[in-house]
Amino acid sequence: MTTPPPSVHGTCAPGFEGVREEFERNFRERGELGAAVAVTVDDTFVVDLWAGSADLSGTRAWERDTLVNVYSTTKGLTALCAHLLVDRGELDLDAPVARYWPEFAQAGKGDIPVRWLLSHRTGVLAPREPMRPEQVQDWDTVCAALAAAEPWWRPGERQGYHAVAYGFLVGEVVRRITGVSLGTFLRTEVTAPLGVDSSVYVGTPASEHARCADMIPPGTTDANSEKDTEGTLFGGAPEPPVAGLDAHPLAPLTLALNYLPMGEVNSAAFRTAEIPAANGHATARGLATVYRELANNRLVTPSTLEAMRTRQSGADEPDVVLAAGTAVSSAWWWGLGYMLNQFGMAGTNPGAFGHGGAGGSFAFADPEGRVSYAYVMNRMDGGTSGEDVRSWKLVESLYECLKAN
Repeated sequence: MTTPPPSVHGTCAPGFEGVREEFERNFRERGELGAAVAVTVDDTFVVDLWAGSADLSGTRAWERDTLVNVYSTTKGLTALCAHLLVDRGELDLDAPVARYWPEFAQAGKGDIPVRWLLSHRTGVLAPREPMRPEQVQDWDTVCAALAAAEPWWRPGERQGYHAVAYGFLVGEVVRRITGVSLGTFLRTEVTAPLGVDSSVYVGTPASEHARCADMIPPGTTDANSEKDTEGTLFGGAPEPPVAGLDAHPLAPLTLALNYLPMGEVNSAAFRTAEIPAANGHATARGLATVYRELANNRLVTPSTLEAMRTRQSGADEPDVVLAAGTAVSSAWWWGLGYMLNQFGMAGTNPGAFGHGGAGGSFAFADPEGRVSYAYVMNRMDGGTSGEDVRSWKLVESLYECLKAN
């Protein structure tokens, strides 16, 4: 038996009613709690919708300016910061990381090029020794541990999703070049000039925490089960530490998450910290605004835009992390910091690119169609990275509307 969807707020341009219908169906049939979706075509917002609740108890309505943790959708923003520096001639993708971050040369990592950071090929998933949650809140401590870490495989030989380490690795290179944190650089160079500095954060100020929706882990049915388990990204008992990649079938995933424990994702400490692979907080409209600039061939030069969406992995090359028991494809196609349009998750144009996050959030740019898209939510599903059925149906309906218009 279906239940009536909550009231949907916002705007939907004529001809895009199908997106609104699927958005409502997400609430009525697919377990949505609180969510927002935004779409631009050329420079115009044709969809800007939100509905539902910002918490499990239903006491806080989702508003136009509600912020929500988008997990790995943050990675696309982090990659953009690096590409801005490439455009300015301050960062060479083929130079060793150690040119900008000398300490990174430890443990045989002196020749690792910057492009391998962006394409998940360094093998530096995490430190060999577990870190306490309070240590992970200290940027310098994490980066020192990663700089000293021995790679979990020979750099360049494998592709393996650096779920949490990615943000520290790329973010530290940005910091070494600019002298400011990744979150600060993103704000001053991207979001503030675009007028969305109050809608996209990596490191959310305490003054904005009242606007943040609570993340609801998969399987949560009542407020008593809402708490996250310390040491994981979204609940569940943490796996024990492992000695190597072959010691446990989920070893790569375990290393990426448990060796950099996150703690409670709805806490003030987590929201305030800068974890540029996993804790960006944003509105759908804010994300769509950033990707709108890429869809319209702005922000970066044409050559950089093409590099961002050029495949870095080999033909059918398995991702040794994502193949370890996750829902996403084991042969994921990576550009330089972005997920490429695999399976049509980002519409009908193969050149579309973006990034998804654990639980379902997703944002992308389609330069050929001059389309940007962003979907954010707080009830996490088992899907991720554009494969969540809620986002999939929204994107499918969007491109049907575009074809009909």
